Amino acid sequence: MPELPEVETTVRGLARFLDGARITRVQLNRPDLRRPFPADLVQVLTGATITGLSRRAKYGLVHLDRDATMIFHLGMSGRWRIDPAAAEPHDHLLLETEAHRFVLCDPRRFGSVDLVASAALEQWPQFAALGPEPLGPGLTPAHLKAALKGKVQSIKLCLLDQRIVAGLGNIYVCEALWRAGIRPTKPAGKVTGPQLARLVPAIVAVLEAAIRDGGSTLRDYAAPSGELGYFASSFDVYGREGAPCHRADGGVIARIAQGGRSTWFCPICQK
Repeated sequence: MPELPEVETTVRGLARFLDGARITRVQLNRPDLRRPFPADLVQVLTGATITGLSRRAKYGLVHLDRDATMIFHLGMSGRWRIDPAAAEPHDHLLLETEAHRFVLCDPRRFGSVDLVASAALEQWPQFAALGPEPLGPGLTPAHLKAALKGKVQSIKLCLLDQRIVAGLGNIYVCEALWRAGIRPTKPAGKVTGPQLARLVPAIVAVLEAAIRDGGSTLRDYAAPSGELGYFASSFDVYGREGAPCHRADGGVIARIAQGGRSTWFCPICQK
């Protein structure tokens, strides 16, 4: 599943071509993805000018001059293609401007497209319960201390809770916990103040590094330009079971299951 850096990379890639452009044509090739396309999507988008693009958690936002915002989620396998040479069987939504064609391709159809009044974005149910953005000012050691107080659930699973931090996924939580030297199985309420002080900048650093590198090439992920991300080559723990820890501390990367997902960590340096 595309995580925050992949969505951010996608939004930035689309913005290069879509920001300020007028949508001249919209075509739906099926009635739904994970849920039905909005009934008025074609009508609202056609002729609208895009005033900007942004991201909230793992959602991409396309802001229109009609007090409406199109929100897309890439699900497990979704990606945008710009000026594709040929159609693909799983191209479900087409947007055209005077200069380019944009196609949302989603083979597994776990993605979604919604249309929300721009003034009501924060009240949209999927956004209303979200925690702070990990790259925004709201993610602080003090926020985490308050949100994790008394929790016996592991720090790894708490960081995946979108109500605590919006947009974090399995890959980057594993990487951030390694950078901060925190064992992923540690009860969240017992993570110390000094550990939280290390964790916040670790989260920011790993996400920013992944965005600079264009995201991670996992399964079907690709930026709108078609270029594949290469942050995967920089993983310190994710997918490295049995490999030596990059800290050269004698540790060997281990893999365990948490909440139905794999977790990778170093048993030596993560306490």
